[in-house]
Formats: sequence, structure tokens, C-alpha cells
Amino acid sequence: MKNHFLCRWFIAIGFLLVCVPGLAQKRTISGYVMDAASKETLIGATVVDKNSGKGCATNNYGFYTLTLEQGRVDIQVSYVGYTQQNKTLDLKENLSMNFMLETNTTLDEVVVEATRSTVNARSPQMSVVELPVQQIKSIPTLFGEADVLKAIQLLPGVQNGSEGSAGMYVRGGGPDENLLLLDGVPVYNVNHALGFFSVFNPDALKNVTLYKGSFPAHFGGRLSSVVDIRMKEGDMQKYHGNVSVGLISSKLNVEGPIVKDKLSFNLSFRRTYGDLLIKPALWIASAMNPEMSKLNTGYSFYDLNAKLNWKISDKDRLYLSFYTGDDGINFGVRYKDYEVDDTQYNNNMGIKWRWGNKVASLRWNHVMSQKLFMDASVNYTQYRHHLGMDMSEETIYHYEGQTFNVKDEFNMAYKSGINDITAKVDFDYTPLPVGEDDCWKRSRNRYCNRCIERLCP
Repeated sequence: MKNHFLCRWFIAIGFLLVCVPGLAQKRTISGYVMDAASKETLIGATVVDKNSGKGCATNNYGFYTLTLEQGRVDIQVSYVGYTQQNKTLDLKENLSMNFMLETNTTLDEVVVEATRSTVNARSPQMSVVELPVQQIKSIPTLFGEADVLKAIQLLPGVQNGSEGSAGMYVRGGGPDENLLLLDGVPVYNVNHALGFFSVFNPDALKNVTLYKGSFPAHFGGRLSSVVDIRMKEGDMQKYHGNVSVGLISSKLNVEGPIVKDKLSFNLSFRRTYGDLLIKPALWIASAMNPEMSKLNTGYSFYDLNAKLNWKISDKDRLYLSFYTGDDGINFGVRYKDYEVDDTQYNNNMGIKWRWGNKVASLRWNHVMSQKLFMDASVNYTQYRHHLGMDMSEETIYHYEGQTFNVKDEFNMAYKSGINDITAKVDFDYTPLPVGEDDCWKRSRNRYCNRCIERLCP
């Protein structure tokens, strides 16, 4: 009996000695993919080992992790609009490696020919569309104003409600069934000018992702779609910016390093000037009306985006992002003073209507291990709406040698809003890369011996 027990132990130990070296053959490469000039992280860049066919894509913060067999690997990193980069390594241990891609605007003619074949779904991330900001800016729009939501309305499965409207209907859903996120924070009012423009300034944005179905669980429950919009983090190498003047609004964008390679900022401002251009017409209208002393009316909106990016270490990054924007309609009339029987009357009336958003987020990214990425954040979002009206009448009269002043005022205000404060921690764990291996081959209606998948020949 004793010998039988020892024999079983020797067999178990031998089995472990055989299996453990096999398990130890896996090695992991992880890091960030960035723009070589500005150090801006690139979302959705692909990192592939050409020898094994395994690969991955960077997450919303430019981080990737790729687990491969130990030995020689040929890493290929690519992103639209950038020169492809290749790196050959003798992979013997886990590595942390960042890739810096150079921009490439020169494109040669490419002819792609292929025959369609039936392949099983290899990714659960379906119904997802990535929209580069440069593509959004190149789409012709109303009054020359580039708009995120108008670009999304041109995609399959998405429709706009009416011409010029920023509301969208995704696969039959309503405009109020879409979740729109700015740096991971919900934005409740996404329209300017009663729906003609959206509140997202393209100069402040880096990437836009549309989920038309199969929403990831961390977005919560939504009926129609999720639009995940990410702001620029700022150039860590040099200062630059742009100023643009349009028919509807003017825009200013400035970005650059506060501490080179450590701390950067991005600042964008947009304002319409319709209320300023209409003032000469109001002066003429006031002068032509004998009863009016002053007429003031107009509509305007503005957007302010700001973001700080602090690279604490190779494993830690801190982001502080902020957005505020308002729409405003003003109407005010001051009537000319008039007298009746030595009594003077002064009348005024005004209406102010304001609505807008305020969004703030403090976010910490930490690389916990080669395969585990943490994103912790504290977020604040506010929607505010204010409608106010005031009227006043002043009467000045004389009685028995004395002057009396009587003033009647009427004020009315309606205020409403939403205030949300949230804190959350998300973890991204990548156990295996996506690619070609023994169980990821074209289907011939047979089952693999190692898994229950109809994938092996």
C-alpha cells in the first residue's frame, strides 16, 4: 500500500515537471503606441506577430498587450495615416515596449482583390465603427461646420431625423435612446441651435467610436447605440495651434507641453457670433420705431474643451478633462419715456433663456501587469436649463410741489437640471491574443480535438 501511494506521488510530480516547462513557453509584450512627433497615444492601432498571425489592438488609452510563444517574433505595428513599423525580437522574457509611429501622408495606388469565403465570427466586438477625426473634418456639412453627429448619420444603420438636424436614429431607435460619452462621461444635451449643430468641437477630439449593437457591459443598458468620443491629450513635444473663422462660428485650438515628455495640455474654444452681427440691424430697427429706445435680441453658443495629460511613470498616467458649453437667447426692449399730465412713464421688458452642459473627469491609468490594465476615474456631469423674464414700470409724478417715484417690477424664473457624480474602476485583462493558431482556422464542419469549436480542418 505504501509503495502504491509513493508511486502515485512520483507520477504526479513527473506530470508537473513535464507540463510546467510547456506552460512557461508563453511570453508577453505590452506598452503604448504613440505618435512619434506629439507623443499622442493612438487608439485602435494594430500590433501583430507576422510569424504566428496573432495580434491585438490598442485600447482607448493606446495600451496594448500581446502574449506569444517564446522565441523569435516579428512584430508589425500599423495605424491608418502612419508608416508601418516592424521589430524583430528574440522573445525570452516579458517585455514592456512602446512604439512611436511616423505620420505618412503619401499613399501609393493599392489594388485589393479577394474572393469571399465563409469564416466563423472571430470577435465578439461586432457592430463597431471607428471614425478618425480627420475624416469627420473632410465631410461637407451645413454652413461649413464639421460635425461629429452629422458624420455618424452617413453610416449604415444610422439616419437623421430631418435636414440639418443633429438628432440620429440608429437601427430604428429614437434620439433619446443613444448614449453619448465625452471621455467616458455622459453628455445629456448634445445639440446647439435647437439641433442644427452638436456640442462636440472636432478640433478638440481625437477619436470617435460608434457601437450600433452588442454594447460592452461597462456602458450599461442602452436600447439604440453608444457613441464613445475621446478628447486630444496634447502634444508633449512642441507648441502649436490653429484659428479658424467660419460663417457661423470661430474656433481656437492650442496644445503643447507644460513639462516636455511629462505634462501636456490641449485647449479648444468655439463661439458663434450671430448675436454680434445682428446688432447693427437692431440699432436701425430701434431708430425707426418711435416707441422704442433700445432693442436687444440675439442667439449665441460657445464650447470650451480643456485636457491635461500627466505621464507620471511608464506605468501610470493621470488625465484631467473638462468641458463646458451654453446656448443663449436674449430679448430685451426699453421703451422711450413719455409724459401724460405731468406724469412720466418708463417701461422695460426682457427675456433670457440659457441651457448647456458641464463635464469634468479625473482619470488614472495604471499598468498592473503585462496583461492587466486598470482605469480608475471620478466623473461629474451637469445639464442646466434656465428661463427668466422680467418687466418693470416706473412712474414719476409731482404732487403739491413734491416728486414721487413709484416702481413696479415683475420677475419670473424657471430652473431645472441634472447633476451626476460617479466613481468607477475598470480592468482590461487580455489572456490570449486574437490570431491564427491550432484552433483558429477556417471551418470545414469538423470539431477540434482541443476545444469545442467548429474551426479546425
